[in-house]
Amino acid sequence: MVHAETKSSKYYIDLEDKYGAHNYHPLPVVLARGEGIFLWDVDGKQYYDFLSAYSAVNQGHCHPKIISAMIEQAGKLTLTSRAFHNNVIGEYEKYITAYFGYDKVLPMNTGVEGGETAVKLARRWGYTVKGIPDNQAHILFVEGNFWGRTMAAISSSTDPSSYREFGPYMPGFAVIPYNDLAALEVAFKTNPHIAGFMFEPIQGEAGVIIPDEGYLKGVRELCTKYRVLMIADEVQTGLCRTGKTLACDYENVKPDLLILGKALSGGVIPVSAVLGNNEVMLGIKPGEHGSTYGGNPLACAVAIAALKVLKEEHLAENAVVTGKIFRARMVELMKKTSMITSVRGKGLMNAIVIKPYGENKTAYHVCLHLKDNGLLAKQTHGDIIRFAPPLLITEEQMHQACDIIEQVILALR
Repeated sequence: MVHAETKSSKYYIDLEDKYGAHNYHPLPVVLARGEGIFLWDVDGKQYYDFLSAYSAVNQGHCHPKIISAMIEQAGKLTLTSRAFHNNVIGEYEKYITAYFGYDKVLPMNTGVEGGETAVKLARRWGYTVKGIPDNQAHILFVEGNFWGRTMAAISSSTDPSSYREFGPYMPGFAVIPYNDLAALEVAFKTNPHIAGFMFEPIQGEAGVIIPDEGYLKGVRELCTKYRVLMIADEVQTGLCRTGKTLACDYENVKPDLLILGKALSGGVIPVSAVLGNNEVMLGIKPGEHGSTYGGNPLACAVAIAALKVLKEEHLAENAVVTGKIFRARMVELMKKTSMITSVRGKGLMNAIVIKPYGENKTAYHVCLHLKDNGLLAKQTHGDIIRFAPPLLITEEQMHQACDIIEQVILALR
């Protein structure tokens, strides 16, 4: 029910436009409530959420078990800083390291902080363990990477919209093509001062780019051979999004450093983590890295609950089943229209490529029509639409959502 005092969507959009920095261009919808796979705007209209806050809401909006854990902990203790111990962080550290099979975890807040932490850990390991001369450690990245908006993140970016007119950039970074083991080995052979290779097992912001089978295993083998840390950015791909607990699990490889974020809290508060073994993790000593909020009791309690939900509700398995339904429906739709030129994905991390269907008619305009018909998704790189609903979506709901997508696409051709 819409209450009489509810203001219009235009009011809220105008408010943001007037008082907020213009660093985002959202779809023109003002959301007020979420539950499970659904969102509602200020006018009470219901939408299927097919973005999941960029895979932060894998467990669904306002999951009762996660919200309950948050409320319970919020009434006791929320923040102590790391100047003191608290009675939650140790339990969380024990739980998450056992969950993923690592010796240690370094808790942070946002995904990009996790990436920054991994870079620092790798550089320190490069100097103290690998023996790289001081200030000569390099971190290797791939084209099309996206791991945030900090100066370090944009210094590794190949997207002008991320790095243009923000220089000078971070030194010691190099970029090679994605999904190219030959280029990776050439880089390792050419530069013995590479400490880490950081990449996404499936590239998210680039448009759900899936590497060839064997790529992850090849990366693991080359990193081991040339004594370079394999750093997997699983902020988007991790936590059951692709149908496995981690995307790296598809090829049974274990990175030296694992970066997690987004769904680590079920979309409730910012929580991220970097996991690794003692040789790497103990390189940083007290006072050399940290965060006031990193590892706060509230975040730790929420993260434990979020991780439990993934296992207890078999969300990886459901992602496999419903993801296959989505891709099958989109492949059938592609046969009916030339607007869709490609369908790709794994689990519930999927994308379609849209052929422009008129002047200034792109994937963004398709997203506008999807919104008007009750489904929220977001374009990337102009011609790609990502579809990533919460992992608890049912088969029936997936078919209903695909019906909306089909109706919109066929009406626009």
